[in-house]
Amino acid sequence: MTPTKLYPRTALAVLTSLNLLNYIDRSVLFAVQPLVQTEFHLTNTQVGYLTSAFLGFYMIAAPFTGPLADRYSRKKIIVLGAIFWSALTLLTAVTHTYWELLVRHTLVGVGEATFVTIAPTFVADLFPEDRRGRIFGIFYLAIPVGTASGYLLGGKLGPAHGWRFPFYLAAAPGFLLALVMWFVPEPERGQFDSLKETPERGTILGLARNPAFWTVTLGMAAGTFSLGGIQVWMPTFLSRARGYTLESANLMFGAIVVVDGILASLAGGWLGDLLLPRMKGSYYFVSAISMGLGVPVMIVALFVRGPMMLPAIAVAAFLLLLNTSPLNTALVNAVGAHIRATAIAVNIFIFHLLGDVPSPTLMGYVADRRSLQTAFILPVIAMAISSAILFYGMRFAPRVDTSANARLPEHQAG
Repeated sequence: MTPTKLYPRTALAVLTSLNLLNYIDRSVLFAVQPLVQTEFHLTNTQVGYLTSAFLGFYMIAAPFTGPLADRYSRKKIIVLGAIFWSALTLLTAVTHTYWELLVRHTLVGVGEATFVTIAPTFVADLFPEDRRGRIFGIFYLAIPVGTASGYLLGGKLGPAHGWRFPFYLAAAPGFLLALVMWFVPEPERGQFDSLKETPERGTILGLARNPAFWTVTLGMAAGTFSLGGIQVWMPTFLSRARGYTLESANLMFGAIVVVDGILASLAGGWLGDLLLPRMKGSYYFVSAISMGLGVPVMIVALFVRGPMMLPAIAVAAFLLLLNTSPLNTALVNAVGAHIRATAIAVNIFIFHLLGDVPSPTLMGYVADRRSLQTAFILPVIAMAISSAILFYGMRFAPRVDTSANARLPEHQAG
């Protein structure tokens, strides 16, 4: 294998591994949530607020890191952020009150925001535009695999060794990967971009007039509301409302998420790339269809008891996760390379503000006053809204050049 091919693949492997740890660190808490709730005598609303606060600080930190990454070394910011969030995850050992855990969890969100804002721009500059759907499919495998790994790690070790123990194992690899990332060369910004930097695509003020950016962002917000609430409350729902033990609920849901996530992330990116030469809005289309089809399946998964429940949960999870790589590819393509980190930061701020920041707390609020099953009506409605927004957004997608010449870096093309 030539060094030209080895470099982008090696860089992708390191960044994907860091992304995996990112999601393991945040999802371990979901698996040990009932143990934390019992130790600190918390209400459902207080437990939901742990995740809402984490995402709130994560969301607020993103607009500060994005502009920095558009001006300075993306690699250095990624490395420092990974060390920061790994150190805070390790400090779980000294959290012995709800408020200490809340502060720790919110600061982890600040550290992780640096990576999630910047890493996609790094990945986008490693590969041509017509392969980005598949490449982001690999990079975003970290979401389901990391989330599921957190469920499995916490679900297996939490009941046996205490809820703090899984956090130690989740923190350690972050320091090693940060060191490896330090030696990865940074690619030239926008070297594969074929789309011209118009005012809408290439300036901060232009974002306000960029419908391709706004429709993908609002579609992601509604989808994230659904996914965020479901991933926080599903193990608890299976344990309390469906009679499973906490360990079996975590193992079962974790297995569903990891298998579905791998298949869905790869399939979504591949489908978006496949349709791109014939449909400029292919990434929006794939995501809109998956969200729309997911609504009736999710209703069966959450409100029908018996043998249909688990298969319905598996299908619904697949459809929810199918949109991850297409939507992130659509976001990257909606803006120019030199404001891409800032645009992703704005996107993160908005879709978390409207999505998974309020959803766990709102679901906990409804669960405290009605039932946890009733609370799941909220993510079902959000899926339908997401589908409608993304169907509308298809018309605004930029037309990407998929010719062979467009696959060359800008300085080699023509």
